Amino acid sequence: MESDGLEEFIRALIAIMQESELTELEVEREGVRVRLQKQRPISAAEVVTVTSGPPAASSSAPATVPEAHTRGSLVEIVSPMVGVFYEAPAPEADPFAKLGDEVEPETVVCIIEAMKVMNEIKAETSGRIADVLVSNGEAVEFGQVLFLVEPTEE
Repeated sequence: MESDGLEEFIRALIAIMQESELTELEVEREGVRVRLQKQRPISAAEVVTVTSGPPAASSSAPATVPEAHTRGSLVEIVSPMVGVFYEAPAPEADPFAKLGDEVEPETVVCIIEAMKVMNEIKAETSGRIADVLVSNGEAVEFGQVLFLVEPTEE
């Protein structure tokens, strides 16, 4: 399959997935295998993996989510995936969470873009944002600390 034809083929598959409720699609055509998988908004307690290439011959252990850690009395909010960190839903919008803001477990603190999918990351803890450790538009790694939160006294 020529590269132009392959690109059009993949774009058509993406359009089909976007217009349908399909969450996964795998197609083989002229010796080329394409596998697409939709991601849904996830929290820091979940990870969605997307693989490419031929299926592995043996099953491996599933990826684990980094657990919340503490630095002294501060709780870390870590990235559940590799991607690009965005502090706001749009370039002109206010940040989801900034230094000094109070957060609850369901508070969205940022977006991480992975494979053109915007994934909302939730605080999963209650407290005050004590530090923001990444900049808007910065590439982040799985398990990288994004925020430090001073827990709410209960």
